[in-house]
Amino acid sequence: MTSIDDTPAGPALSSLRRARDRFLGGRPPGDGVPEDLAQAWRRARFFGVPRDLTAPPRVRPPVDPPLLAAARPALDRVAPTLSGGMGLVLVDSRCRALWSGGGRYAGTSADVAGLDLSEKAVGHNSAALALRTGRRAEVHGPEHFLDLWQEVSAVSVPLYEPAAGRPAGAVTVVAPLAEDRTAHPGAAIAEATAHAVETELLGRARPPERLLLDAYLRQRADGAAVVALDGSSRLVSPEAARLLSHETLTRLERRATALVRDADTGQEGARAGAPEAIAAPEEFAAPEEFAAPEEFAVPDGAGLTVRMSRLTHGGEVIGAVATVCPAARRARAAERHDHDRLPGLVGTSRPWRLAVSGAMELARSAEPLLLIGEAGVGKTALARALLTLRGAAAPRVVDAAEQVPGEVPRWCHALAEREGGGPPLLLRHAERLGQSDVAALLSLLERRPAVPLVATHTPGAPTGPCLSRLLDILSARSVALPPLRERVDDIPALLAAFTGHPSPGRPPLTWSLDARRALEQHTWPGNVAELAHVVREVAERRRATGPVRREELPYGLRVPPATRRLSGMERAERTAILEALRRHGDNKARAAESLGIGRATLYRKLRAYGMDQA
Repeated sequence: MTSIDDTPAGPALSSLRRARDRFLGGRPPGDGVPEDLAQAWRRARFFGVPRDLTAPPRVRPPVDPPLLAAARPALDRVAPTLSGGMGLVLVDSRCRALWSGGGRYAGTSADVAGLDLSEKAVGHNSAALALRTGRRAEVHGPEHFLDLWQEVSAVSVPLYEPAAGRPAGAVTVVAPLAEDRTAHPGAAIAEATAHAVETELLGRARPPERLLLDAYLRQRADGAAVVALDGSSRLVSPEAARLLSHETLTRLERRATALVRDADTGQEGARAGAPEAIAAPEEFAAPEEFAAPEEFAVPDGAGLTVRMSRLTHGGEVIGAVATVCPAARRARAAERHDHDRLPGLVGTSRPWRLAVSGAMELARSAEPLLLIGEAGVGKTALARALLTLRGAAAPRVVDAAEQVPGEVPRWCHALAEREGGGPPLLLRHAERLGQSDVAALLSLLERRPAVPLVATHTPGAPTGPCLSRLLDILSARSVALPPLRERVDDIPALLAAFTGHPSPGRPPLTWSLDARRALEQHTWPGNVAELAHVVREVAERRRATGPVRREELPYGLRVPPATRRLSGMERAERTAILEALRRHGDNKARAAESLGIGRATLYRKLRAYGMDQA
């Protein structure tokens, strides 16, 4: 719960009514209207909210929501004490009404469960504003977009669950509008109710959540800059918020998510360098033995590192606590990783380092090696680097996708004739090998299992029995490379590598935090190759100076990931829309025409898929 001072005095309600009438009549609202309120009205008009709604629309309400179960005792105590027509409403994090009580202003229906009070459904209101800002919010009479609420004044206070970094819902007190526009009479009631609900949520919190909160408070008591994370929420001390950027906090959250995921699959305990466990209180779990904590440099400022320690409960990893400390061992850590680097490769993320180190270990002996991964992950670049590491002669490169007949059989024949001589073979796209190529390789491997061969394979295409047998033989010495979406920590380094030296007369290409965040949120179906293409495209067409902004990225990168699970048909439609917008330079009219739909239909689909904010 976050309290603020009483809402400062704003424009008189009479002037706001005139401004709202002007706005709804298609004219500018005037200079006396606060910009955030004018923007809220514009959003409602963009969302297509009808001003004359008789009741908020309904959506499917959640079944037995835990928030309502925790809040019900406090709400039942407070509602009977309300007077003057005041009412009480509880909404969840999606602004769906869960409960109402009190006077006639509590809602427009006896059954409010499932009423959609989000901005997209009903326009500007205090509950949606409180959830968006994370602070107490008041909205009075004509500030509302709907005619329905012109005589209503509302105050909302967000509710935070233990260890949650975002509101889980909000408590709203509604009352008849007071013409003098004073502070809402129910503000203190809303604050007290929210505090009671949060206390109940804390009491009902699962032991792992309590454990994470207790660990955070213990570290804070020592004066440390600390962040506690469980992969879905985070607690950040003021000291840590001052030292760490939003970008670094997001990276810490991804590390914590990977930590919990790896532990769930049984991988973490076997890895060297896994973060140590923080000793748990006796009533929760006994201390366990783990390796040294993970420590890494922070890009936000010189002389800082983050030390991340695992948190366990019942033998399971439930999260992590990260403390910011001086980078005493930064130089030694850099020296330790220097030997893992190969020429032409970029990246220091854990998935990438593990794959590269595994490939290096296998490449120490001159035997066949298979590199597996999605298209564009960097299989060929790693293969060339590994062959350089072996110190062999320049490889013979054959791309099976180009279907050059006889190349592989000729190499196999030459190698069999020389019995140990000849250059190694870098075979790209093994999944596209022809029948004669597969037969030649199988014959050679039967006679000489230790042939100098590095092959790349992109799974997905159907394989016949002979090719399957070849891949089975090669898979005994294989390494899977992670897709870019699993190593987004490497995106800043990849951007720097792809940017290179600018053309004469052009400034060097740099990237704003917002643009980098958009790149890190993208799913990258084309992986590193797609990122390189995006960098080239941006560099060639931009004329502005300064860091690249999010608005300069291709449309498909500005759009955040889908906020809900899409069906196969919806995913295909969303992809088609993105491709049409990319093809037509983000021109929505031309994109709609190429898709065979009207522009209004395109805008509706953009809203439905959460793509309207790009």
